Amino acid sequence: MQGEQGRELARVEASGGRRVFGIGVLIGLGFILIWLGLFQDGGSVLLRVLILVAGAAVIWAARAMQRATALAVILTEEGLCDSAGEVIAPIGQIASVDRGAFAFKPSNGFLLRLTVPGARRWRPGLYWRIGRRVGVGGVAHAAQAKAMADAIAIMLVERKVAEAADADS
Repeated sequence: MQGEQGRELARVEASGGRRVFGIGVLIGLGFILIWLGLFQDGGSVLLRVLILVAGAAVIWAARAMQRATALAVILTEEGLCDSAGEVIAPIGQIASVDRGAFAFKPSNGFLLRLTVPGARRWRPGLYWRIGRRVGVGGVAHAAQAKAMADAIAIMLVERKVAEAADADS
C-alpha cells in the first residue's frame, strides 16, 4: 500500500485552531522551562540542567507536532495510511474500532484494535500505533474522525457478513 493508496473513503486532518493552540502551548511550556533553567535562583546545577533539557525536549515535541499535523490520515479500501503514504493499519488487520467515552483513545478520535502487532509509530496530535492498538485523533476534526470510525465499522461488518456467507457456502 506504500505509495498506492487506492480510492479515498475518508480523511482526518488537524483542526487549524487546535493545531495552533497545541503547538503554541508546547512552545510556551518549553520557553518557560528554559527561562527557569537559565534565570531562576537557587537549586543545584544538575536540577537547572535537567530543566533546560526538559525545555528543549518540549520545544522538539512542538516541532514534531507541527510536522505531523501537516499530514492527514486517509482511509482507503486497502486500509488506513497517512498522506505521506505510510501504512498505519491494513483493513485486513483491523479487528475492531472503539469510539467510546471510556476508551483509551486520543481526544476527538477513536481506537483501532489490530489482529497483528505493528511497528511503533507516533505522529503527535494525529495518530499513534503501539503493538495491536492504533489511536487516531488529538488535534483532529471531531466530525472527520467520527465519520472515519463509522466507515471502518461498516467495513468490518461487511467483512464479517462476507466471511459468514463464504462459510455457509
